[in-house]
Amino acid sequence: MKLWGGRFEKGVNNLVNDFNSSIKIDSRMYKEDIIGSLAHVKMLGKQNIISKKDSEKIYDGLNTILKRLENNVIKIDECAEDIHSFIESTLTYYIGDEGKKLHTGRSRNDQVTLDTKLYLKKYLVQICNDILNLQFILYKIANENIKTIMPGYTHMQKAQPITFAHHILAYCEMFKRDLSRVLDCYKRLDEMPLGSGALATSTYLLDRNLVANELGFSKITLNSLDSVSDRDYVIETLSCLSMIMMHLSRFSEEIILWCTNEFNFIELSDEYSTGSSIMPQKKNPDVAELVRGKTGRVYGDLITMLTVMKGIPLAYNKDMQEDKEALFDGLDTVSLSLRTFSGMIETMKINKDVMKKGASLGFTNATDVADYLVKKGMAFRNAHEIVGEIVLYCIKENISIEELPLEVFKNFSPIFDNDIYEAIDLITCVEERKVFGGPSLTSIKAQLLSLLEFINERKEYVKCLK
Repeated sequence: MKLWGGRFEKGVNNLVNDFNSSIKIDSRMYKEDIIGSLAHVKMLGKQNIISKKDSEKIYDGLNTILKRLENNVIKIDECAEDIHSFIESTLTYYIGDEGKKLHTGRSRNDQVTLDTKLYLKKYLVQICNDILNLQFILYKIANENIKTIMPGYTHMQKAQPITFAHHILAYCEMFKRDLSRVLDCYKRLDEMPLGSGALATSTYLLDRNLVANELGFSKITLNSLDSVSDRDYVIETLSCLSMIMMHLSRFSEEIILWCTNEFNFIELSDEYSTGSSIMPQKKNPDVAELVRGKTGRVYGDLITMLTVMKGIPLAYNKDMQEDKEALFDGLDTVSLSLRTFSGMIETMKINKDVMKKGASLGFTNATDVADYLVKKGMAFRNAHEIVGEIVLYCIKENISIEELPLEVFKNFSPIFDNDIYEAIDLITCVEERKVFGGPSLTSIKAQLLSLLEFINERKEYVKCLK
């Protein structure tokens, strides 16, 4: 049954029916559609827009349909135009003509927006929990590796020694911002649109605040034109999801590098790796590679919505039906990526000795040699030049800085003394960086404490979201 047709003399072409149908995409919102309808019909009865008897009959009918859908007694008809028409026609089939009163005072325009917001609110809570779960896994890994020395990089060249905990905690900061953005997005979409009608509200005395309270929205939308034509919340969600994927992709790139034979910093669990159909020795980081690849897919979902919305006049236009496929794909992809990535990270083996050996190569303590000279009274620019000459000498002699005899150090500057060897020891190089935010033990412990407080506080906050 279509929700329209009285004005038409001819039936719609079958190809147009298929083209117009969205049931295969929006059927996942059946629960939200029924919950929204329950609140709507309750309000209609309370406002005497329909009789209390009809309101109660519709209410009971909707609850019956919900239970039967969830118990697979009723199957969603994919020949229906959309989930909204399917629910209403099923209701009318079950309870009779009273079911036709359900749509009093609303349009599919505000109904669709309501369903999407209800679904999105629920899914964003799941995304928040996925991020928090990943952060707690990273917290545990960092806590176990506060003394695991590794090389830090700039331009993919070894730069200075840090700890694995310091490196991991950098990603935790990214995921903190991701969580913050998702929660901000949740606040902005938490406005109830039902009652906006097709674009100009209704002549019935609808109580929109009653519906908003019933559905757990913090407020109602203020302009009916904007209410039905707004998809900012979809675009903002996809923007947040794109940034989450960007961070996961950066992390994945490092995982892929670290498990190569050339790095050998980590080994991924067999559970999160695959082999080759021709090369028996291969152990491929497919999870990390797929996360990296799926990032482009989520970017595409965002670009889809930006493009769909860029030229649409007020108010609703059919173009906007394209929002849900992009939104659902982005949500599903990010949630699956977060969960799979979390399992991969949690089960990986860390080769601590290899990491430390990697930090001892590539002159990562060169800056500390310059700092040593500065602390002895030399201007930094002069110290920088001298250490550059020392590095060049070491490259030619194929030795590390710490292998230089003291007399060779003194050839470059008489300031050098025996204490240079302690100053450029990797442990010293890390521990002397006591500035807050750095890799020293004191700094890392403070960062870990802050992270754990953040996780616990946000977990409690997310639990309270409706």
